[in-house]
Amino acid sequence: MLDQPVIKVLLLAGIILVTIMLTRSTAGVRHQAIRRLLLIGFVLLAVAAVLFPRLLTQTAQLVGVGRGADLLLYALTIAFFGYVASSYRRMRTMEQHVTTLARELAVREALHRHDEHGRDPGDGPTAPR
Repeated sequence: MLDQPVIKVLLLAGIILVTIMLTRSTAGVRHQAIRRLLLIGFVLLAVAAVLFPRLLTQTAQLVGVGRGADLLLYALTIAFFGYVASSYRRMRTMEQHVTTLARELAVREALHRHDEHGRDPGDGPTAPR
């Protein structure tokens, strides 16, 4: 780890940041603002990397990576990990909402059938007693 300490510290910090993202709540204006700021930062860095490719290589060498392309790969790996973590949390939240809605719909339908027939749906000649 001593041969490239700066890049390793940066990569580990990125992984820790993504892990913290996974454990925090994603609801709220603050979280949305942070995502937008990160997106703007990413776009600015991407534009700088395209317009000034040597700057990326110099930055890579400054942090202990040989080439700018390698640094870009490391950064995209961290970004992808963050995207996967964010998508996973969003999917879990949507699944919980769908489960809640399905339960509410089932209860409403059961109540509607009860009101429609004046009895429980299970009160029929074939219902076990």
